[in-house]
Amino acid sequence: MKFKPRCLPMTIGSMPQIDATEACEVVLKNTPQIPAWPQLPNLSFKENMCVQVSEGMPGVRIDEEKKKIHVEARENLAWELEKFYDRFLAEDLNYFGISKDYAQGFHTMIGILEKNLPSNLILLKGQLIGPISFGLTVTDQNKQAVLYNDFLRDAIIKTLTMKAKWQERQFKKLSPDVKTVIFFDEPYLQSYGSAYIKLNKDEVISYLNECFHAVGGLCGVHCCGRTDWSILMETAVDIISFDAYDHTESVALYPKELNEFLNRDGILAWGIVPSTYPSPDAIASKTLDGILDRFEEKIGLLVDKGIDKTKLLEASLITPNCGTGSMPEELAKKSIRLTSELSSVLRKKYFG
Repeated sequence: MKFKPRCLPMTIGSMPQIDATEACEVVLKNTPQIPAWPQLPNLSFKENMCVQVSEGMPGVRIDEEKKKIHVEARENLAWELEKFYDRFLAEDLNYFGISKDYAQGFHTMIGILEKNLPSNLILLKGQLIGPISFGLTVTDQNKQAVLYNDFLRDAIIKTLTMKAKWQERQFKKLSPDVKTVIFFDEPYLQSYGSAYIKLNKDEVISYLNECFHAVGGLCGVHCCGRTDWSILMETAVDIISFDAYDHTESVALYPKELNEFLNRDGILAWGIVPSTYPSPDAIASKTLDGILDRFEEKIGLLVDKGIDKTKLLEASLITPNCGTGSMPEELAKKSIRLTSELSSVLRKKYFG
């Protein structure tokens, strides 16, 4: 196995703070082995998950006052595409970087880590929206999803691959030996198979794999609802992050594919601690013992399907079931704290 997480804790990405340093401190206190830089959507519209990756993307127009983003697929698009492909072919990662105005959490986390890398650091985690979710959320001037425009889709996917590689490069500047994981967040995949998504299985796999293959270290995908998990298990992804609190049953529908995924060193990130879902205040009444019981129940669903429990636990991460960006700060902190505490209990119970 490339990496045996053995129930280490990890966060998803978004957090409710407007103070980037405070958000980074929460992450480093609770998940020092795999710190993830915090996305701060309450701080600025530019930290919206679609807007955050839009710098350098051809045709993008942002209206901060109205809090809207769209792609203008006319006028100067040919010129913008030409400039874009020149920068892409030159592998100009600086051109595709994410500036501080768009990701204060990233730049603040890098500044903190430059001064002091955690002694127990195992992975540095980065993240960005995936191509399916960006392409189906953002529309052109005619209100058509840009994913269905061949020219724009290719540019979007390539923009995301370059921003993933840029994050990896920034991490490597901290230490050439640091290991990395980049997640592509795909909430829109929960609508796969519905009338809202006119994509076939091969298209989904192809678009995702172009992103995954661009990553030098580990790559992950996060989906916070039900989806056809067999599709993700057939991609080149290393880690699948899912809402285990509510949707383990949907993963249990694919025991053959899951066994194959684990046999090729795949990892499951169990979103067993409630955060945004089922409601932002659900965590208020939760206890460590209660979440532990729920985890044991949910993992039992997979074991009952023939998945080896030891192999499964060795290939598991413990996370909130989604980002905490829409939660009250104190409840977000509790969700992340219980994630860390649950990880400690499980590692002591199963790995000594």
